Amino acid sequence: MKSVLAFSLFCVVSGAVVRAAEVLRPRGVVLSKASFYDPTRDFNCLDGSGTIPFSYVNDDYCDCQDGSDEPGTAACPNGFFHCTNAGHVPLNIPSSRVNDGVCDCCDASDEYASSSNCVDTCRELGRAAREEAAKQREERMKGYHLRQSMIEDGRKIKKEAEGKIEELKKEKEEAEAVRNEKEEVKKTAEEPEKIALEKYQAVEEERKAKIDADKKAKDEAEAREAFAHIDNNGDGVLTVEELQSRQTFDTNRDGQVSEEEARFYLKQEDSMSLETFITSGWLMMRPVYLMDKRMFTPPTTTPAPLEEGLTPPPPVFDDEDDTDEDEEDYELHDEDHEDILKEDEQKEEEEEPKYDEDTQKLVDIANEAREQFDEADRRVRDLVRELRSLEESQEKDYGPEEEFRVLEGNCYEYTDREYTYRLCPFDKAIQKPKSGHGETRLGQWGEWSGPEENRYSRMLYSNGQACWNGPTRSADVKIYCGTETKLTGVTEPNRCEYLFFLRTPAVCTKPEEINEDESSEYTHTEL
Repeated sequence: MKSVLAFSLFCVVSGAVVRAAEVLRPRGVVLSKASFYDPTRDFNCLDGSGTIPFSYVNDDYCDCQDGSDEPGTAACPNGFFHCTNAGHVPLNIPSSRVNDGVCDCCDASDEYASSSNCVDTCRELGRAAREEAAKQREERMKGYHLRQSMIEDGRKIKKEAEGKIEELKKEKEEAEAVRNEKEEVKKTAEEPEKIALEKYQAVEEERKAKIDADKKAKDEAEAREAFAHIDNNGDGVLTVEELQSRQTFDTNRDGQVSEEEARFYLKQEDSMSLETFITSGWLMMRPVYLMDKRMFTPPTTTPAPLEEGLTPPPPVFDDEDDTDEDEEDYELHDEDHEDILKEDEQKEEEEEPKYDEDTQKLVDIANEAREQFDEADRRVRDLVRELRSLEESQEKDYGPEEEFRVLEGNCYEYTDREYTYRLCPFDKAIQKPKSGHGETRLGQWGEWSGPEENRYSRMLYSNGQACWNGPTRSADVKIYCGTETKLTGVTEPNRCEYLFFLRTPAVCTKPEEINEDESSEYTHTEL
């Protein structure tokens, strides 16, 4: 009986809270450490630094180096005071805050000897906290059920993709067989086509050679005729005097052909032989010579280049009185000639090589075979591309239960004051100015980058566009639970390193069950 009375007296002196529902202990001591504070024996400092009489506990004097002897006073600068906060969440505060006039504990236990008017608000705060916790739990449960749907859809998509892959493999085999067949038909059709075209080409080259030879002979005959006409004495050589006798070569139209004008057409020589005239001289004289005879048509071949320093003369006409009229005729003739040349060029561009009937038939058959092969080859390449895309998709990690698979193919946007950010899961991250001038690739899908215990809580998108004088851009995506998939924010904590915040049901786990006692208004977490 004595010991009970003595312990009760100690509790009053040391400031212990005496309630039927609580374990008796000195003020400021957490329940888990109550056993260290036994009033029937000396107190051992919790850090082992010393032993003191139990009466020294909470005597407002710091005896232990760790401050464990003064849990309910402000004596020790390194001590802690425990707020029981019945009905809400317990709290540990620095001992320096005990009796400082500020209400730190919602049960007001830290201000037991101060003049502050602290009141116990733990039940009200606990009720509000429990309501908020219940709301969050309800949201988490809703997200969890949505996650189950995402898992189901993801597995369904995976199974469908597996079936599609098998289907495409069969189609690819069939398409390759058709392509091989069309290739053989093409080769068979191209062999007689090649022989016919080679034969046609040989005949065509022979025909063109004959045309060229005939034209050359005609041009040479024309040149010889002109030479004979200009060669007054018929000695086979054109001289300066002979050209001066022809008003045709009066370049400056002063009524006479100067020696300089004559030498121009003789390529600055005193004379010109028939051979030189045919090869080069006639090309220079022909325009003015034939114009003088009103029968000039510009050559279809390119004339030989003039020697350096020579300037082609304008046309000269015999009758000075008709100069204006002749000039007008010349200009009109020249314009007509340009129109004719343009028409000829267009005709040459529009006209395709025409073969004889038998050759054309073989070409048509080969063209048809090539078109059919090309179509069959495109079909194979399309199937290969589609098959590769599906197989690459199947190799991706969509989470342990395929819960993230349904996000692929979708994009989510977030807009701040300057930019619109777009995240396309398992593909890319993009930044676009609100002004609309181009896009910046922040990264391509890389890997899951969360910690080992929660690997699927972060995504890494790497190898984005390089920053000016900096690294390549990258985007780290932090994922947290929500009832809808939404991009909620983007920051740039380091240069060219972006942090995305993605909310999605895919990471919502099932909340723990709460029993009725724990949800009670009077829940005491310690107990």
